[in-house]
Amino acid sequence: MKSTHFLFLPAGTDPSQAFDGWYIARVDGSQATTLKAFYEQIALALDFPDYFGQNLDSLDELLNDLQWIEEQKIVIFIDHSSDWLSKEKSEDRISLMLDLFEATAEDWKWLDEDEEEGFSKKELRILFEDSSRIRQILEEQEIPFSVLS
Repeated sequence: MKSTHFLFLPAGTDPSQAFDGWYIARVDGSQATTLKAFYEQIALALDFPDYFGQNLDSLDELLNDLQWIEEQKIVIFIDHSSDWLSKEKSEDRISLMLDLFEATAEDWKWLDEDEEEGFSKKELRILFEDSSRIRQILEEQEIPFSVLS
């Protein structure tokens, strides 16, 4: 698998085939068309603790923790990604979310487990059901991605 944090999966493909043994957090993009709805969906998908504040700072904090998830490898799978955040008036919010995902996945890559005793390193990937809309946003932001076949 290539080192990019963002991947596209052909529509109708089961992500567990490509990510056997990974924790797959499934977010239904058709139910996450606004940021508020996305926070609710990702909180369920990643089984966030009750103290999740449903805002960007709280999401950042929890994505940089993930210690309640037993698996070391985690994929956030956004199904129906053409609908994901589609009702947000500002593209900036989508860009902020993608930047947060990219930065968090990169931070996990470089975490030194020796620095934090009892803190296990995670590997994070963001997987989208293939969508020309999301591809275009990633290309505009010059964020690399790969397509799984």
